Amino acid sequence: MKPNPYYWPAWILLGLVALASLLFGAGTLELRQALAALAGQGTEEARFVVLELRLPRLAIGLVTGLALGVAGALLQTLTRNPLAEPGLLGVSAGSAFAVSLAILAGASTATLTTLVSQAGALAGCGLVILATRIQGVGQDPVRLVLAGATLSALLMSLTSLMMLIDQRAADEIRFWITGSIAGKSWDQLTATLPTLVMSGFIVTAVAKPLASLALGERVARGLGHRPGLIQLGVVIAVALLTGSATALAGPLMFVGLVVPFVARALGGADIRKTLWLCLPLGPTMIIAADTLSRLLVAPSEMPLGVITALLGAPVLLVIIRTRRIPTL
Repeated sequence: MKPNPYYWPAWILLGLVALASLLFGAGTLELRQALAALAGQGTEEARFVVLELRLPRLAIGLVTGLALGVAGALLQTLTRNPLAEPGLLGVSAGSAFAVSLAILAGASTATLTTLVSQAGALAGCGLVILATRIQGVGQDPVRLVLAGATLSALLMSLTSLMMLIDQRAADEIRFWITGSIAGKSWDQLTATLPTLVMSGFIVTAVAKPLASLALGERVARGLGHRPGLIQLGVVIAVALLTGSATALAGPLMFVGLVVPFVARALGGADIRKTLWLCLPLGPTMIIAADTLSRLLVAPSEMPLGVITALLGAPVLLVIIRTRRIPTL
């Protein structure tokens, strides 16, 4: 493939955003104190804030953004729908609903939460694929989004109902509704790494065949690929990626829509180029949104899910209104 001129600038942008995430926050820590802490100097309090609070938060933002960006690109290519996105189509809501059920049942370990989250995401993926098979839905981007929004609303309503049933679990469940990467530990990130590595191998294996499948099943078969196997691999990868991201940050909306849209606009319709650009662009969006969530209402913080919705909703409206969508 021809090198993309936007690839390295995207990584440079991610580096600048990541640095800003470590230097700025909702607390009273000054810029010079944060810089000193990064250099291994400064006060013990400054080093604690930067290295023990902000650094794990940055790492989780990197993983979450990468997972959602790649999952969105895969889902859009599989459904041949530029509006397909884990948050809009109910994949994230299915993941959050499964986690809420686990919390209501008394689950609390990070590993169990991750596995349950991925199982819920897998169920959501299955419903998305079924929706694309319904006559008229899979061919109409807006109708598919409406079907996904209905599913998301139903699952989130059931999640809210569970909050009323058990007040003890209400605070924990509320996390999955609002979305946040604050207060997360390295252990929670480590719990998701095995499945993220597994999904990485799957994405690597299906990327080239998926590019052929985007031209149609007949073309894919003519090139020696098996469409059913490709679809299964994509569904599993999307479930693993979305489930891991939801376990870490809650059901974040629009990340899987905005990131692939920008990646295609910069790199073209080839899914392989889109995926490469999603690697830096996804974390950039999450980390930038998280930094804004700390600064906009300092010394308090806004939920991360609110910021991603504020950033993504206008993009969705522009896509629907103008139809200026890079061809899938």
